[in-house]
Amino acid sequence: MKSTKFFVLGALLSLALVGCGKKEEAPKTATNTEVKEYSENKLNLEKKVITKGEVGAEEVTLSFAATSDVHGRIYPYEYGIDSEDKSAGFAKTYTIVKALREQNPNLILMDIGDTVQDNSAELFNNLETHPMVEAMNTMNYDAWILGNHEFNFEKDFLLRNVKNFKGSVISVNIENEDDGSKFVLPYQIYEIEGVRVALMGGIPPHVPMWEASAPEHFKGLTFEDPMTAVKETLDELEGKYDVLVGAFHLGRKDEYGKTGVFDLAEAYPQFDLIFAGHEHARYVTDVNGTTVLEPGAYGWGVSNGEIKVAKKDGKWQVQNIVAKNIETKDVDADAAMLDQFKNVHDESRADANKVVGKVNAKFIERTDYITGEDKVTTMPTSQIEDNAIIELINEVQNHYAKSDVSAAAVFNFDSNLNAGDFKKKDVAFIYKYTNTLMGVNMTGANLLKYMEWSMDYYNTTELGDVTISFNPKVRGYNYDMFDGVNYKVDISKPAGERIVDATIKGEAIDPAKVYKVAVNNYRFGTLLNLGLVTTEDKYYDSYEELQDGGRIRDLIVRYVQENLKGELTPKVDNNWSIVGFDENVPGRAEVIERIRNGEIKIPMSEDGRTLNVQSVNINTL
Repeated sequence: MKSTKFFVLGALLSLALVGCGKKEEAPKTATNTEVKEYSENKLNLEKKVITKGEVGAEEVTLSFAATSDVHGRIYPYEYGIDSEDKSAGFAKTYTIVKALREQNPNLILMDIGDTVQDNSAELFNNLETHPMVEAMNTMNYDAWILGNHEFNFEKDFLLRNVKNFKGSVISVNIENEDDGSKFVLPYQIYEIEGVRVALMGGIPPHVPMWEASAPEHFKGLTFEDPMTAVKETLDELEGKYDVLVGAFHLGRKDEYGKTGVFDLAEAYPQFDLIFAGHEHARYVTDVNGTTVLEPGAYGWGVSNGEIKVAKKDGKWQVQNIVAKNIETKDVDADAAMLDQFKNVHDESRADANKVVGKVNAKFIERTDYITGEDKVTTMPTSQIEDNAIIELINEVQNHYAKSDVSAAAVFNFDSNLNAGDFKKKDVAFIYKYTNTLMGVNMTGANLLKYMEWSMDYYNTTELGDVTISFNPKVRGYNYDMFDGVNYKVDISKPAGERIVDATIKGEAIDPAKVYKVAVNNYRFGTLLNLGLVTTEDKYYDSYEELQDGGRIRDLIVRYVQENLKGELTPKVDNNWSIVGFDENVPGRAEVIERIRNGEIKIPMSEDGRTLNVQSVNINTL
């Protein structure tokens, strides 16, 4: 249990954004296309006190609920595959929220970011209020913590949706570049039945790297490391709260070595309860005496925390904290919300089912390398051998960037195309994100470093391994496969020494020569961060040339229609392969069969996002 905290009464600060009062009004409909312009750089902040409940009780139970990484889902539906997802959507989380509010009407409801992007949500970016923000207003969210994907679009889009959200928008570590003022509220203080609750939120500081190809998305803003920003804000908050709650769009550990949410919990035990996001993980744990939890992604669950406090000698003391994740799988979606957003659902499905070509044959015969099933449960074929899906993406990128080499990742282990109509939903299925295409000039030396960086994805094989496995610290979206260059990956060697016999057009890569390399905008930011390219090395930007039509999904459709005449036939040139792995380990066939029939389970990462993170070894069975 957390130690009791004592504080002196201080000033209460809060944020009321223009047009964001809590007055009751009919929500805008998703058909409203009157879009206001918000070209000013700064938000106009108005201070007010947010009070809930009557003062008087000597014991108070504070209740909090959080969603995170809902990524464009109102209906429990995945438009990329045109199929229901029983563990997704605001309509499902709303049912849980209503039940929690019945138990405690003074519930504080928050969303921890990555809300307005993905799942065809970009179809509605031209509306005055995006449907996802409209849905949060319908559900009476108290707070919205910005996530990194909120910055995937024009800054004007973010500004108007922040202003049209009716609660408090929070992020402690985003500042206005010119004067160091906060872009949105660094924290919000609520007075709940006389108990002062401070809610602080934050975002990964890597937005400028991830959005490096579109600096206009974060124009005029800087992103501080959360560790520093939280410390400064805690100093400011001293004496102004009785209970401190965090809501950070941060994983347990940061993917680039900066601050993760566990680091904050270790450094600042002042937090009584911390809700997390970004990692798409599902957990409830204790870190240095602070309860930390995350509700998964897409609406898989609602994180709920309750803090019981009692007044002693005129001051509130924390008595008990209980936290849990409430799953949505077996919960009915809220009927009124389904009805309110039916047009969003219908438009998304109609768009997903637009036929844009024809697939002549299945692209990957065995999606799961071991079981042969379309749903990967053991090893994804797409990650261990060249395949027609990655071949198509790289072919498109090479064509439009006019590059020597193209690099791309498979974002979805189940990615495949089956014979029949080629629809927009199929494009979204094989290319999950709304990335754009970049062309960069890169020396051969840096190209080889880039390739080695990517090959850190594989675990080093050991004597007796019967399967090839993946580094749990590297996400699948950070494993690029290269086209235009022939190479082998020797996984018997340590990371950084794995690229073998790399040639371009039959000649060894020249370290001093400059090659044209096609990557998506996200990877461009990574390469900048790695010091392998500079902004001056960029020679092509599909968004600058084609705006929204320059998104790689749209380029795939255009290429299929214009260059392939609407006909998609799988092809693989096998320009790369894995070596250094012994496929003839005695007894391997029997072990593979035991994996196939489910007797042996291949481990997955702790957060469940990465399959196959440890090789099955015949010597340890």
